[in-house]
Amino acid sequence: MSVRENLRVMVIDDMGVSRALVTNALDEMGVIHYSAEADPKAALAKLSASPVHLVLCDMNMPGMNGLQLLEALRRQPATANIGFIVITGTPSPDIIQKGQALRLNNLVAKPFDTPKLRTAIEQVIGKRL
Repeated sequence: MSVRENLRVMVIDDMGVSRALVTNALDEMGVIHYSAEADPKAALAKLSASPVHLVLCDMNMPGMNGLQLLEALRRQPATANIGFIVITGTPSPDIIQKGQALRLNNLVAKPFDTPKLRTAIEQVIGKRL
């Protein structure tokens, strides 16, 4: 089986349009095992129960932002090594610095296209999609 047939991804974004843009890009890449969540707290519970290989997460969401979710995942042994990419319209030095301290794997600036997202994912998983 190829990487794209095995890779399990969760997309987390409170905005439906943004979730659809990411999942459409995954479809274009041929990634078939992904789920999408609007609520980062619900996503945390699902990831804790059933970890994935990679999380693609919006930075700014109500209740818990992307880095807070990353921090919560890094605290749990079962989810500590999940690949994590933040997608943000405001890639500030502060976000980058805090992300590095939390072992953020990559950051994608909005707007993005499928090739840009593919490159970011491949940098994390170490294989071509």
